[in-house]
Amino acid sequence: MAMIKVNPTRMELTKLKKRNKTARRGHKLLKDKRDEMVKQFLDLVRKNRLLRAEIEDLLAGINASFSIAGAAMSVQALEQALCYPKQEVFVDAVTKNIMSVNVPVFTPKLSGEKNDIYPYGLAFTSGELDRAVGGLASVMPKLLELAQTEKAVMLLAEEIEKTRRRVNALEHVMIPEQEETIKYIVAKLDEDERSNTSRLMKVKEMVLERPSEKA
Repeated sequence: MAMIKVNPTRMELTKLKKRNKTARRGHKLLKDKRDEMVKQFLDLVRKNRLLRAEIEDLLAGINASFSIAGAAMSVQALEQALCYPKQEVFVDAVTKNIMSVNVPVFTPKLSGEKNDIYPYGLAFTSGELDRAVGGLASVMPKLLELAQTEKAVMLLAEEIEKTRRRVNALEHVMIPEQEETIKYIVAKLDEDERSNTSRLMKVKEMVLERPSEKA
C-alpha cells in the first residue's frame, strides 16, 4: 500500500489524523449523497419510461388521424388548412435543484386564445384532421415534460458518476494511504521512543558505574 511522503513527527501525525477524520466524514456524506441521487435517478427513469410509452401511443394515434385526413382531403386542401396557425408556443425554462444538480423545468405558454387551436374553418375539413390537431395540442405539454425528465436523468447520471469516482478515490486511495501513513508514523515514533529509552538506560548505567570505579 502506498503512503504519503511526510516527516514522521508528532505534528505530522496530528495533522494526518485530522485529515483522515475529515476524509472519512466526507466519504460518508458523499456515499449518502450518491445513494439518494441513485434513488431520485431511478424514480425519474421509471417516470420517463411511462411517459415515453404514453407519448408514443398518443403520437401513433395522431399519425393515424393525419393519414386518414390525408386520404379524405386533397394535399393542397390539407396544406392550406395548416399553413396559417393561430397560436404560437413559447417555453419558459427555469431550473430546480435535485441533490445539488440543477435540472430544467419547461413551462409552455400559448399566444392567443387557449382553445383556439384550429387554424382553419371546420366546415371544409375532415374530422380526423380536427382529432389530429387536437391531439398535437394535448401532447405538446407531455413532450416538454418528457424533454425535461430526460435531461434531468442525463444530468443526474453524470453527477452520480462523478460522485461515485470521488467515493472510490476516498475509499480505495486517499483513506487507505492516510491510514497506512499513520501506522508508519506511529511505528516510527514508537521505535524512536524505544531507542531513546534504551540510550537513557545506558547513560544511567554508565553514570551509576562511575562511583564504583573510583572506589
